[in-house]
Amino acid sequence: MKKVILIKNGELVLKGLNRSTFEDMLVKNLKRRLSPLGEFKFIKSQSTIIAEPLDGNVDFDEAVERVGRVFGIVGFSVAGVSEKDIGKIKEDTLEVLADELRQAKTFKVNAKRSDKKFALTSPEICREVGGFLLSKIPSLTVDVHNPDIIVTVEVRDKNVFIHGNQLKGAGGMPVGSSGRAALLISGGIDSPVAGYMMAKRGLTLDAIHFAAEPYTSKRAEMKVRQLASIVARYSGRINFMVVPFTEIQEAIKDNCPEELFTIIMRRMMMRIALRLAEKDNCKALITGESLGQVASQTIGALACTDAVCTMPVFRPLIGMDKEEIVTIARKIDTFETSLLPFEDCCTVFTPKHPRTRPELEYIEKAEAAFDFAPLIEKAITDTRYQSVD
Repeated sequence: MKKVILIKNGELVLKGLNRSTFEDMLVKNLKRRLSPLGEFKFIKSQSTIIAEPLDGNVDFDEAVERVGRVFGIVGFSVAGVSEKDIGKIKEDTLEVLADELRQAKTFKVNAKRSDKKFALTSPEICREVGGFLLSKIPSLTVDVHNPDIIVTVEVRDKNVFIHGNQLKGAGGMPVGSSGRAALLISGGIDSPVAGYMMAKRGLTLDAIHFAAEPYTSKRAEMKVRQLASIVARYSGRINFMVVPFTEIQEAIKDNCPEELFTIIMRRMMMRIALRLAEKDNCKALITGESLGQVASQTIGALACTDAVCTMPVFRPLIGMDKEEIVTIARKIDTFETSLLPFEDCCTVFTPKHPRTRPELEYIEKAEAAFDFAPLIEKAITDTRYQSVD
């Protein structure tokens, strides 16, 4: 029997006259995610997108897994396609859901009849299909309030779709619907989670990583690239940039007060990230900062960092504690990679006693002791680019 994936839109139903634009973007993202598996046809119908494989050799299980990571989807179902004949519907329901029904103790049938010309009403379909399933699987009982499985029969204009419990989608908005932003990504737990959360709100992601060889190793860079590739399972392709940052860090160490190393480093990163983001038409930066988590994430330190920014800085983790962040990292499968013991540049030249309440005037005076502009230009020029899927 032919199978399709029935995809339910999430927040898109609230978009009014712009809704079709968002739906088209969601279909585009679905095509991009599923195209490596084979050819699919996508049909928009009654608040549902139907994904139908045109190739009999498609890995359907992998397709289902990929759909579950596409933002903009509130729920989806694997459905069998039946004919508009009640006898055929009953037989196909048993075929499509046999394994799930035999594992369940209770069930109910939910019928949706958008084709009002179909001979039976929705309650009649429920009675026919429910009675048939009870006769074939005696261990089942009906529970209309809290069943183990809801058997849904959708009678539409051309076909009948049969499916079990709806699977939970990734939620959010289609990637690309909110524009493009650049994620400052390190090898830690926080920044990949921040990228995931902003992609969920519809942002296409670039990723900017600051490398400090020889103080950091190639394996540290590979670790961060792997984190970006995991995030890309949800966000789609990421433009990944590696900025050589060693000379700037050494200049900070040699010319600035130790207590200000971290905050000045963050300001240099922001200056470079802004330039790279503007070149790639990004309209915002994203960081994984959480208020008060470390010395550079106090209100005063964040204010000093933002003083060099000329575009919005999104900090989706700002009010979260570490346990909440770790929970999401585990969910999206970045946590174990983040724990790999390869240090990034943020841990190089860490001051013993960083200033937690820096004053902008003092920071700017410390920076003025050395001309960082040529080093910033060199770092931007020497930045390496690659795509991560």
